Order: sequence, then C-alpha cells, then structure tokens
Amino acid sequence: MQDRRRGPAGGQDGSEDVQRESSAEQLGAEQSRARQLNAEIQECVFELTGRIIGQAERLAQHLAIPGIAVKALAILDGPMAMKDLGKRMHCDPSFVTAVADTLEKRGLARREAHPGDRRIKNLILTGDGCALKKHLEAELAAWMPWSRALDNNERAQLLALIRKMLSAEPAADCCPGDLSAAAGSPTVAMPADPTAPAGTALPPAPEEVSTSLGVTPASPAAG
Repeated sequence: MQDRRRGPAGGQDGSEDVQRESSAEQLGAEQSRARQLNAEIQECVFELTGRIIGQAERLAQHLAIPGIAVKALAILDGPMAMKDLGKRMHCDPSFVTAVADTLEKRGLARREAHPGDRRIKNLILTGDGCALKKHLEAELAAWMPWSRALDNNERAQLLALIRKMLSAEPAADCCPGDLSAAAGSPTVAMPADPTAPAGTALPPAPEEVSTSLGVTPASPAAG
C-alpha cells in the first residue's frame, strides 16, 4: 500500500528540489542586497568624509595653519608622548616630528621631557594652543553635518553605530583580501611598486610631508 504522506513517486524529492532552489534564490537576493547596501554606504561615507575634511581645511586656511595641525590640536588633550600622538594620528615618526615643529613654530605647543623617562618627549599645548583648540572645537562642531541635520536622539544612535563599527576590528592575522572574499566582494590587486602605472596613489615621502607643512626636514644624525 502506497504511503499517502509521501505522495506520488518522486513527489517528495521534487518538493525538496523546489525548496532548495527557493532557498538559493533567497540567499542570492540577500547577498545582492548586501552588496548594494555596502556600495551605497561606502559612497556616502566617502562623500561625508570628503565634506568633513573640506570644512576642516577651509577653517585651517582661515586661521592660517596647516590642516594636519587641526587634527593634532583636536587630539592633544594633555601632555602626550610623540609616539602616542603618532599612533592616534596613524602616521610615522617623521610626520609627527614635522607636525610638532609646526605647532612649536607657531607658539601653539612645546616639547618637554617625560617626567618618568627623559628619553621620551611629550608635546604639550601652550596657552595659545589651548585657546585655539577650543575655538576649533566650537567651529567644527557648528559646521559638522550631524550638528545641523540630526537631533540629540539621532546623534546618540549615530554615535552608538560608529562605536560599534570601530570596535569590530578584524582579526590581526586577517588580510584585506580575506575580508573581501568573505563578504562576497571581488578583490583588487593594489600595486606596491613605485614604478606602478600613472594614476596610482602612493604615500608621500617624509620630505614631501615636511614641505607641505612648511617645515625644513632635519638632516639625519651622523651614525
């Protein structure tokens, strides 16, 4: 006697095939939507970042200070070792030295030996530096998009999302290509050779950084 719960011969297998196809289509649609969202978020973040940098640069020009000095002033909230400032600014020691030279030249900061280790140099804001820092913070806060477009509740939500993203650091042994593959995105080979084709963006040399800050790079010490 045929089991009616199974239906006609092959009916169950056919139903399972339909379910698998439906699941595959749903998964494909979700992945496609995820890629679209990622692309749109990336585009908006780049646009927003560009606007923020533009506002900061215009303010820096108005105050006749290099744009990178604005970032340093925003980060310095007390005596800070040059090494720590470099980590916060995500730049190498030669860049930090050029920034410190610029701030000192304008009377906005001074170097002092660390009280616990005189080999370590701290960078400390002067009275003029603290005053300019407060002025910069007020001006930047007034011109930031979230100050003009979001209410307090929306800003709190935005802050929570930003902190969530910042805390989601990839594993130390995970390469960017691995992340792209895991997200289903195509990977792009980035040239690392200085002889790369025209149009390839390469990091500026320390001498170029110093020149852009209006600082004469120090000669290397004799070995």
